[in-house]
Amino acid sequence: MSIQIKNNAYWVGKVDWELRKFHGDEYSTHRGTTYNSYLIKEEKVALIDTVWSPFSKEFISNLEKEIKLKDIDYVIATHAEVDHSGALAELMNHIPDKPIYCTANGIKSLKGHFHKDWNFHPVKTGDKLSLGKKELIFIEAPMLHWPDTMFCYLTGDNILFSSDAFGQHLATDLLFNDLVDWHELFEECIKYYANILTPFSNAVDKKIKEFVSLNLPLDIICASHGVIWRNNPKQIVEKYLQWANNYKENQVAILYDTMWNGTRVMAENIAKGIKDKDGPLTVKLFNVSSADKNDVVTEVFKSKGIVVGSPTINRGILSRVAGILEEIRGLGFKGKKAASFGCYGWSGESAKMINDLLKKAGFKIMDEGIKVLWRPDGDAINKCINYGKQLADYFKRIDE
Repeated sequence: MSIQIKNNAYWVGKVDWELRKFHGDEYSTHRGTTYNSYLIKEEKVALIDTVWSPFSKEFISNLEKEIKLKDIDYVIATHAEVDHSGALAELMNHIPDKPIYCTANGIKSLKGHFHKDWNFHPVKTGDKLSLGKKELIFIEAPMLHWPDTMFCYLTGDNILFSSDAFGQHLATDLLFNDLVDWHELFEECIKYYANILTPFSNAVDKKIKEFVSLNLPLDIICASHGVIWRNNPKQIVEKYLQWANNYKENQVAILYDTMWNGTRVMAENIAKGIKDKDGPLTVKLFNVSSADKNDVVTEVFKSKGIVVGSPTINRGILSRVAGILEEIRGLGFKGKKAASFGCYGWSGESAKMINDLLKKAGFKIMDEGIKVLWRPDGDAINKCINYGKQLADYFKRIDE
């Protein structure tokens, strides 16, 4: 089933209600997702992207109900990942000689995925493709979030097809941003940005400013996942500009794992100390052995600082703590502070090891951290509360 976006532009994608893991097991999709493909039926017909490969035959069958495949003049590939291009091989089996427009890096990626030498046409920023009275204008967008990514803009209808930018993993049959639940939408938007686009924030900021400088009117943004932004599309652009510039809220995230609850007791009392201080700091606690890691990363992205704890085991730290710290390091958060804690029975290296990992991840560290021998008792609990109070003062001085 197609859905009209504006005039002769249609959505012909797939809603995936069942998806709960994306990028293998790397990204949680609690609310499913959509794979957005777009059909433009002007004097010339262009298809922008396809859908994930498990839905290839269904996609082709539905597309044939909208148009004869031989009547498609141009195929546009904004990004080569198979959630965008998965049905491309099935499509090209039917129309093998039709031209595929993508970036030079897109050609490399598509050949790498499919090992086919289709009729590729490389494009760069400023190139145009006539559809008759309207044109598609291509805009390279490398590292948003792959080197091959590009946007394309439909003149006349003022639609930006933005690939992965401005998207979110949200399954919906309502499709447009003004029809879905606002809270759910922006919860998924910030999660998407935090977990996928944070490492490329400089490129995000630069590309948005470059697009603005083109002075192209913008009525609609059609991303590759989630809703179509037809009501005030600039609202998500403005959010991206905020998120791309060392974003932080008045919040602290405490991440920990625990063996026999000693480190959990420390975490809860450090949180108590932070909240006891004057001034509203939101504190969120996560046991990383049970919390969803992408939800945790989202809260780290939103926080001024983080406090990370683990007991010492085998002169090291628990594997779930090590794993989330590696995830955080790869995302390259900037302008955030951190501290460490943990209980121990014998050697007690965990706080120092956590600090070392936090430094490698770009965090500014308050001190050597706090550690407690064995299970925290009354004195140790008071020590944790007082440490939390020190942290509250430290995080308030975030711009040091």
